Amino acid sequence: MARCVREPNSPIQIGDYRFFWLARLLTVIAQTGMVVIIGYQFYDVARADYGMSISEAALQLGLLGVAQFVPLMLLTPVAGLAADRFDRRHVAALAMGLDIMVALGLGYSTAAGMRSLPLLFGFAALHGTVRVFINPAMAAIAPNIVPARLIPKAIGFNSIAWQAGGVTGPAAFGFLYADHPSLPYWTAAILLVLAGFSTLMIRTLPPPEGDGSRVHPMRQIIDGFRYVWSERFLLGCISLDLFAVLLGGATALLPVFARDILEVGPEGLGQMRAAPALGAAIVAMWLSWKPLERNVGNKMLMAVAAFGALTMAFGLSRYFLLSLGLLALLGAADMISVFIRNSLIQLNTPDEVRGRVSAISGLAISASNELGEMQSGLAAALLGATGAVVFGGAGAIIITGLWAWKFPEIRRARTFAPQFRQREPDG
Repeated sequence: MARCVREPNSPIQIGDYRFFWLARLLTVIAQTGMVVIIGYQFYDVARADYGMSISEAALQLGLLGVAQFVPLMLLTPVAGLAADRFDRRHVAALAMGLDIMVALGLGYSTAAGMRSLPLLFGFAALHGTVRVFINPAMAAIAPNIVPARLIPKAIGFNSIAWQAGGVTGPAAFGFLYADHPSLPYWTAAILLVLAGFSTLMIRTLPPPEGDGSRVHPMRQIIDGFRYVWSERFLLGCISLDLFAVLLGGATALLPVFARDILEVGPEGLGQMRAAPALGAAIVAMWLSWKPLERNVGNKMLMAVAAFGALTMAFGLSRYFLLSLGLLALLGAADMISVFIRNSLIQLNTPDEVRGRVSAISGLAISASNELGEMQSGLAAALLGATGAVVFGGAGAIIITGLWAWKFPEIRRARTFAPQFRQREPDG
């Protein structure tokens, strides 16, 4: 008699998913830690070595965001297509290998005392380029190794890895930087090596359905954008996050608050960058156990509005512990929005276009972060750091109200069941 094989009731019971989760965790620790240290190092060099004022150095942080966004904007469609046409494990692992080179370059130049804004600009742009290819490939792997019924739970566990990495990376790298400025980069290189090996341990993935190889690559890229544009519910979810975080993101100015407003140095900056991820990680653990199921659209809108209000409160705070608490609550609110959006994308996107849709969603997230840095830098130059953060938080609240009116499909969404008609992409 054949032995009955029990179906898994959790993604963690699936071996391939455990390799995937570990790779995601290690990659996020390395990437978020590097982003924090590059930003602080850049701001410190601008102030100490170039003699810039706070406003001038804050504007330079905005330009640093542009340096990371330009490759994202140009290469995201290519990265999404690569995730749909090639083995997603190999795409992610190769990109991790390139990021190891970036980390080693930053470690060597920092240890050698090569403090230069152009040099840091260049490494930031390379780091942004590599991230373009890692994230869509990794995002598209999970649905290939987890049954559809476990996708919401998997997204919760994915978010735990993302947020746990977001807590560990900035906090640990801040202390490492205080001990020796090059240590964070050497650590990032080691973590990325382990992440690459873990990614390659995942079993060979099935090729996407359909014969996309006969379609011209440019046509496939256009089809991915057309698919998102034609689905109003999906477009509304992605664009809400884009514009709300574009205005409300305060992370670009955290070096200013750490060095010159709250005066807590790189250790404090690491804690401030980790606080939103800590709040998000707590919510992610809850959602992995008890996923949201009802009134998901209204909950997403309320979460984005809360994100804006908490951003305003953070901008006005002058007490470090209060600021940390507000950042943690801000991250918790953002996690609810991220969970709902990612669940809808994964459950409602055909596999043959999933890499491109994940890339477009990632582009929106990256645009909101990197362009948000530019917006914050420009606003800080005009309004000061406090005024820029308060203005941005208010803008996020206004955007939420506009999107609730412009996209009533979001308000009417009750569950994660498809809110739009599934269609095959053209070609």
